[in-house]
Amino acid sequence: MRTRADYVIVGGGISGAAIAYNLAKKGETDIVVIEKSYMTAGATGRCGAGVRQQWGTKMNCTIAKMAIEFFENAEEILDYDGDIEFKQRGYLVVASNKDEDEQFAKNVALQNSLGIPTKHLTPKQAQDIVPHLNTENMTSATFCATDGHLNPFTMTDAYYKAARRLGVKIHTGTSVEDIVVENGRVQAVVTDKGTIKTDVVINAAGGYAKQIGEMAGIDIPVFSQNREILVTEPVEPFQDPMVISFSKNIYCQQVPHGAFIMGRGDDREPGLSTESTWRFLDEMAKTAVGLLPPLGELRVIRQWGGLYNMSPDRQPIISGTDEVQGFYMACGFSGHGFMFAPMTGLLLSELILGEETTVPMDELALSRFDGKDLEAYETSVV
Repeated sequence: MRTRADYVIVGGGISGAAIAYNLAKKGETDIVVIEKSYMTAGATGRCGAGVRQQWGTKMNCTIAKMAIEFFENAEEILDYDGDIEFKQRGYLVVASNKDEDEQFAKNVALQNSLGIPTKHLTPKQAQDIVPHLNTENMTSATFCATDGHLNPFTMTDAYYKAARRLGVKIHTGTSVEDIVVENGRVQAVVTDKGTIKTDVVINAAGGYAKQIGEMAGIDIPVFSQNREILVTEPVEPFQDPMVISFSKNIYCQQVPHGAFIMGRGDDREPGLSTESTWRFLDEMAKTAVGLLPPLGELRVIRQWGGLYNMSPDRQPIISGTDEVQGFYMACGFSGHGFMFAPMTGLLLSELILGEETTVPMDELALSRFDGKDLEAYETSVV
């Protein structure tokens, strides 16, 4: 175990990987990543791994668009020897009522203004893209052909292999027990394997971000909540885009090897449980078969839970804090940390190194919650 580092990143998911890589790419050489289990053990390895630009806030649209541009070239940029399995075949987002249809019209106008090629479709046009779509009780849909899906394990592996080549050190099976703060500045990270003296700690702990913040004396206004996913047996490909509905509470994607992955939100109490329940399976089956009837013929292979780390406005917190110098955070992604990771790594590295950031950071700063009216609130979340 190292006893000193310039940067200690807490969390071995894709956010931690992207932050480590971007710092190292900018010439920083003394970087340590701490992961209590194995890489991708948390939300990254449990996510649906869809990547979309169809959001309702300008910030989320901007971040997602830039992230997808990175994913399109990620294997070359990271000099990866594997396959990130980027399937760029679009997202079809279904509207089920008049209010949702009106909101989608606004969303499409915003997205188009930012160069995102989303289209507002009739139910018939949506069914032309997904022939087995049930258009009953459906008012419209939106479609963006450059949205897609990729493999969360190989994508994170690509980041970590690139980071290691640049000198990043990774300690798995290592738990953070405390963060030492003196006179308002970070001094060290205490782990179960020893103490690492450092001036900079980066909280990329996903579902456990609030607890890591508390170790440094920072009350981050986030909470974690379990979301469940299931996967079916693999079958011959018959659905290209991700199909998603906010009002019906479902997303559903056929991945390259033929299985369908589908998930939904839950109104359960906040907590750190990742249990999998019969109630989810029952509700998902009804919703999925109602929206995409042929899925009723498929067998479920397994199901699991994973943590969404939710922020008050459903936009990420990518920020430092005036309370503790040297403490930074990348959390509150509200279920979308995987798809935003390329920009998380870039923006936070720019912020830490005092560079001009690629996009303005005010809407991502922790200080936006300091008794102010929020400028934006994201509603496009499952």
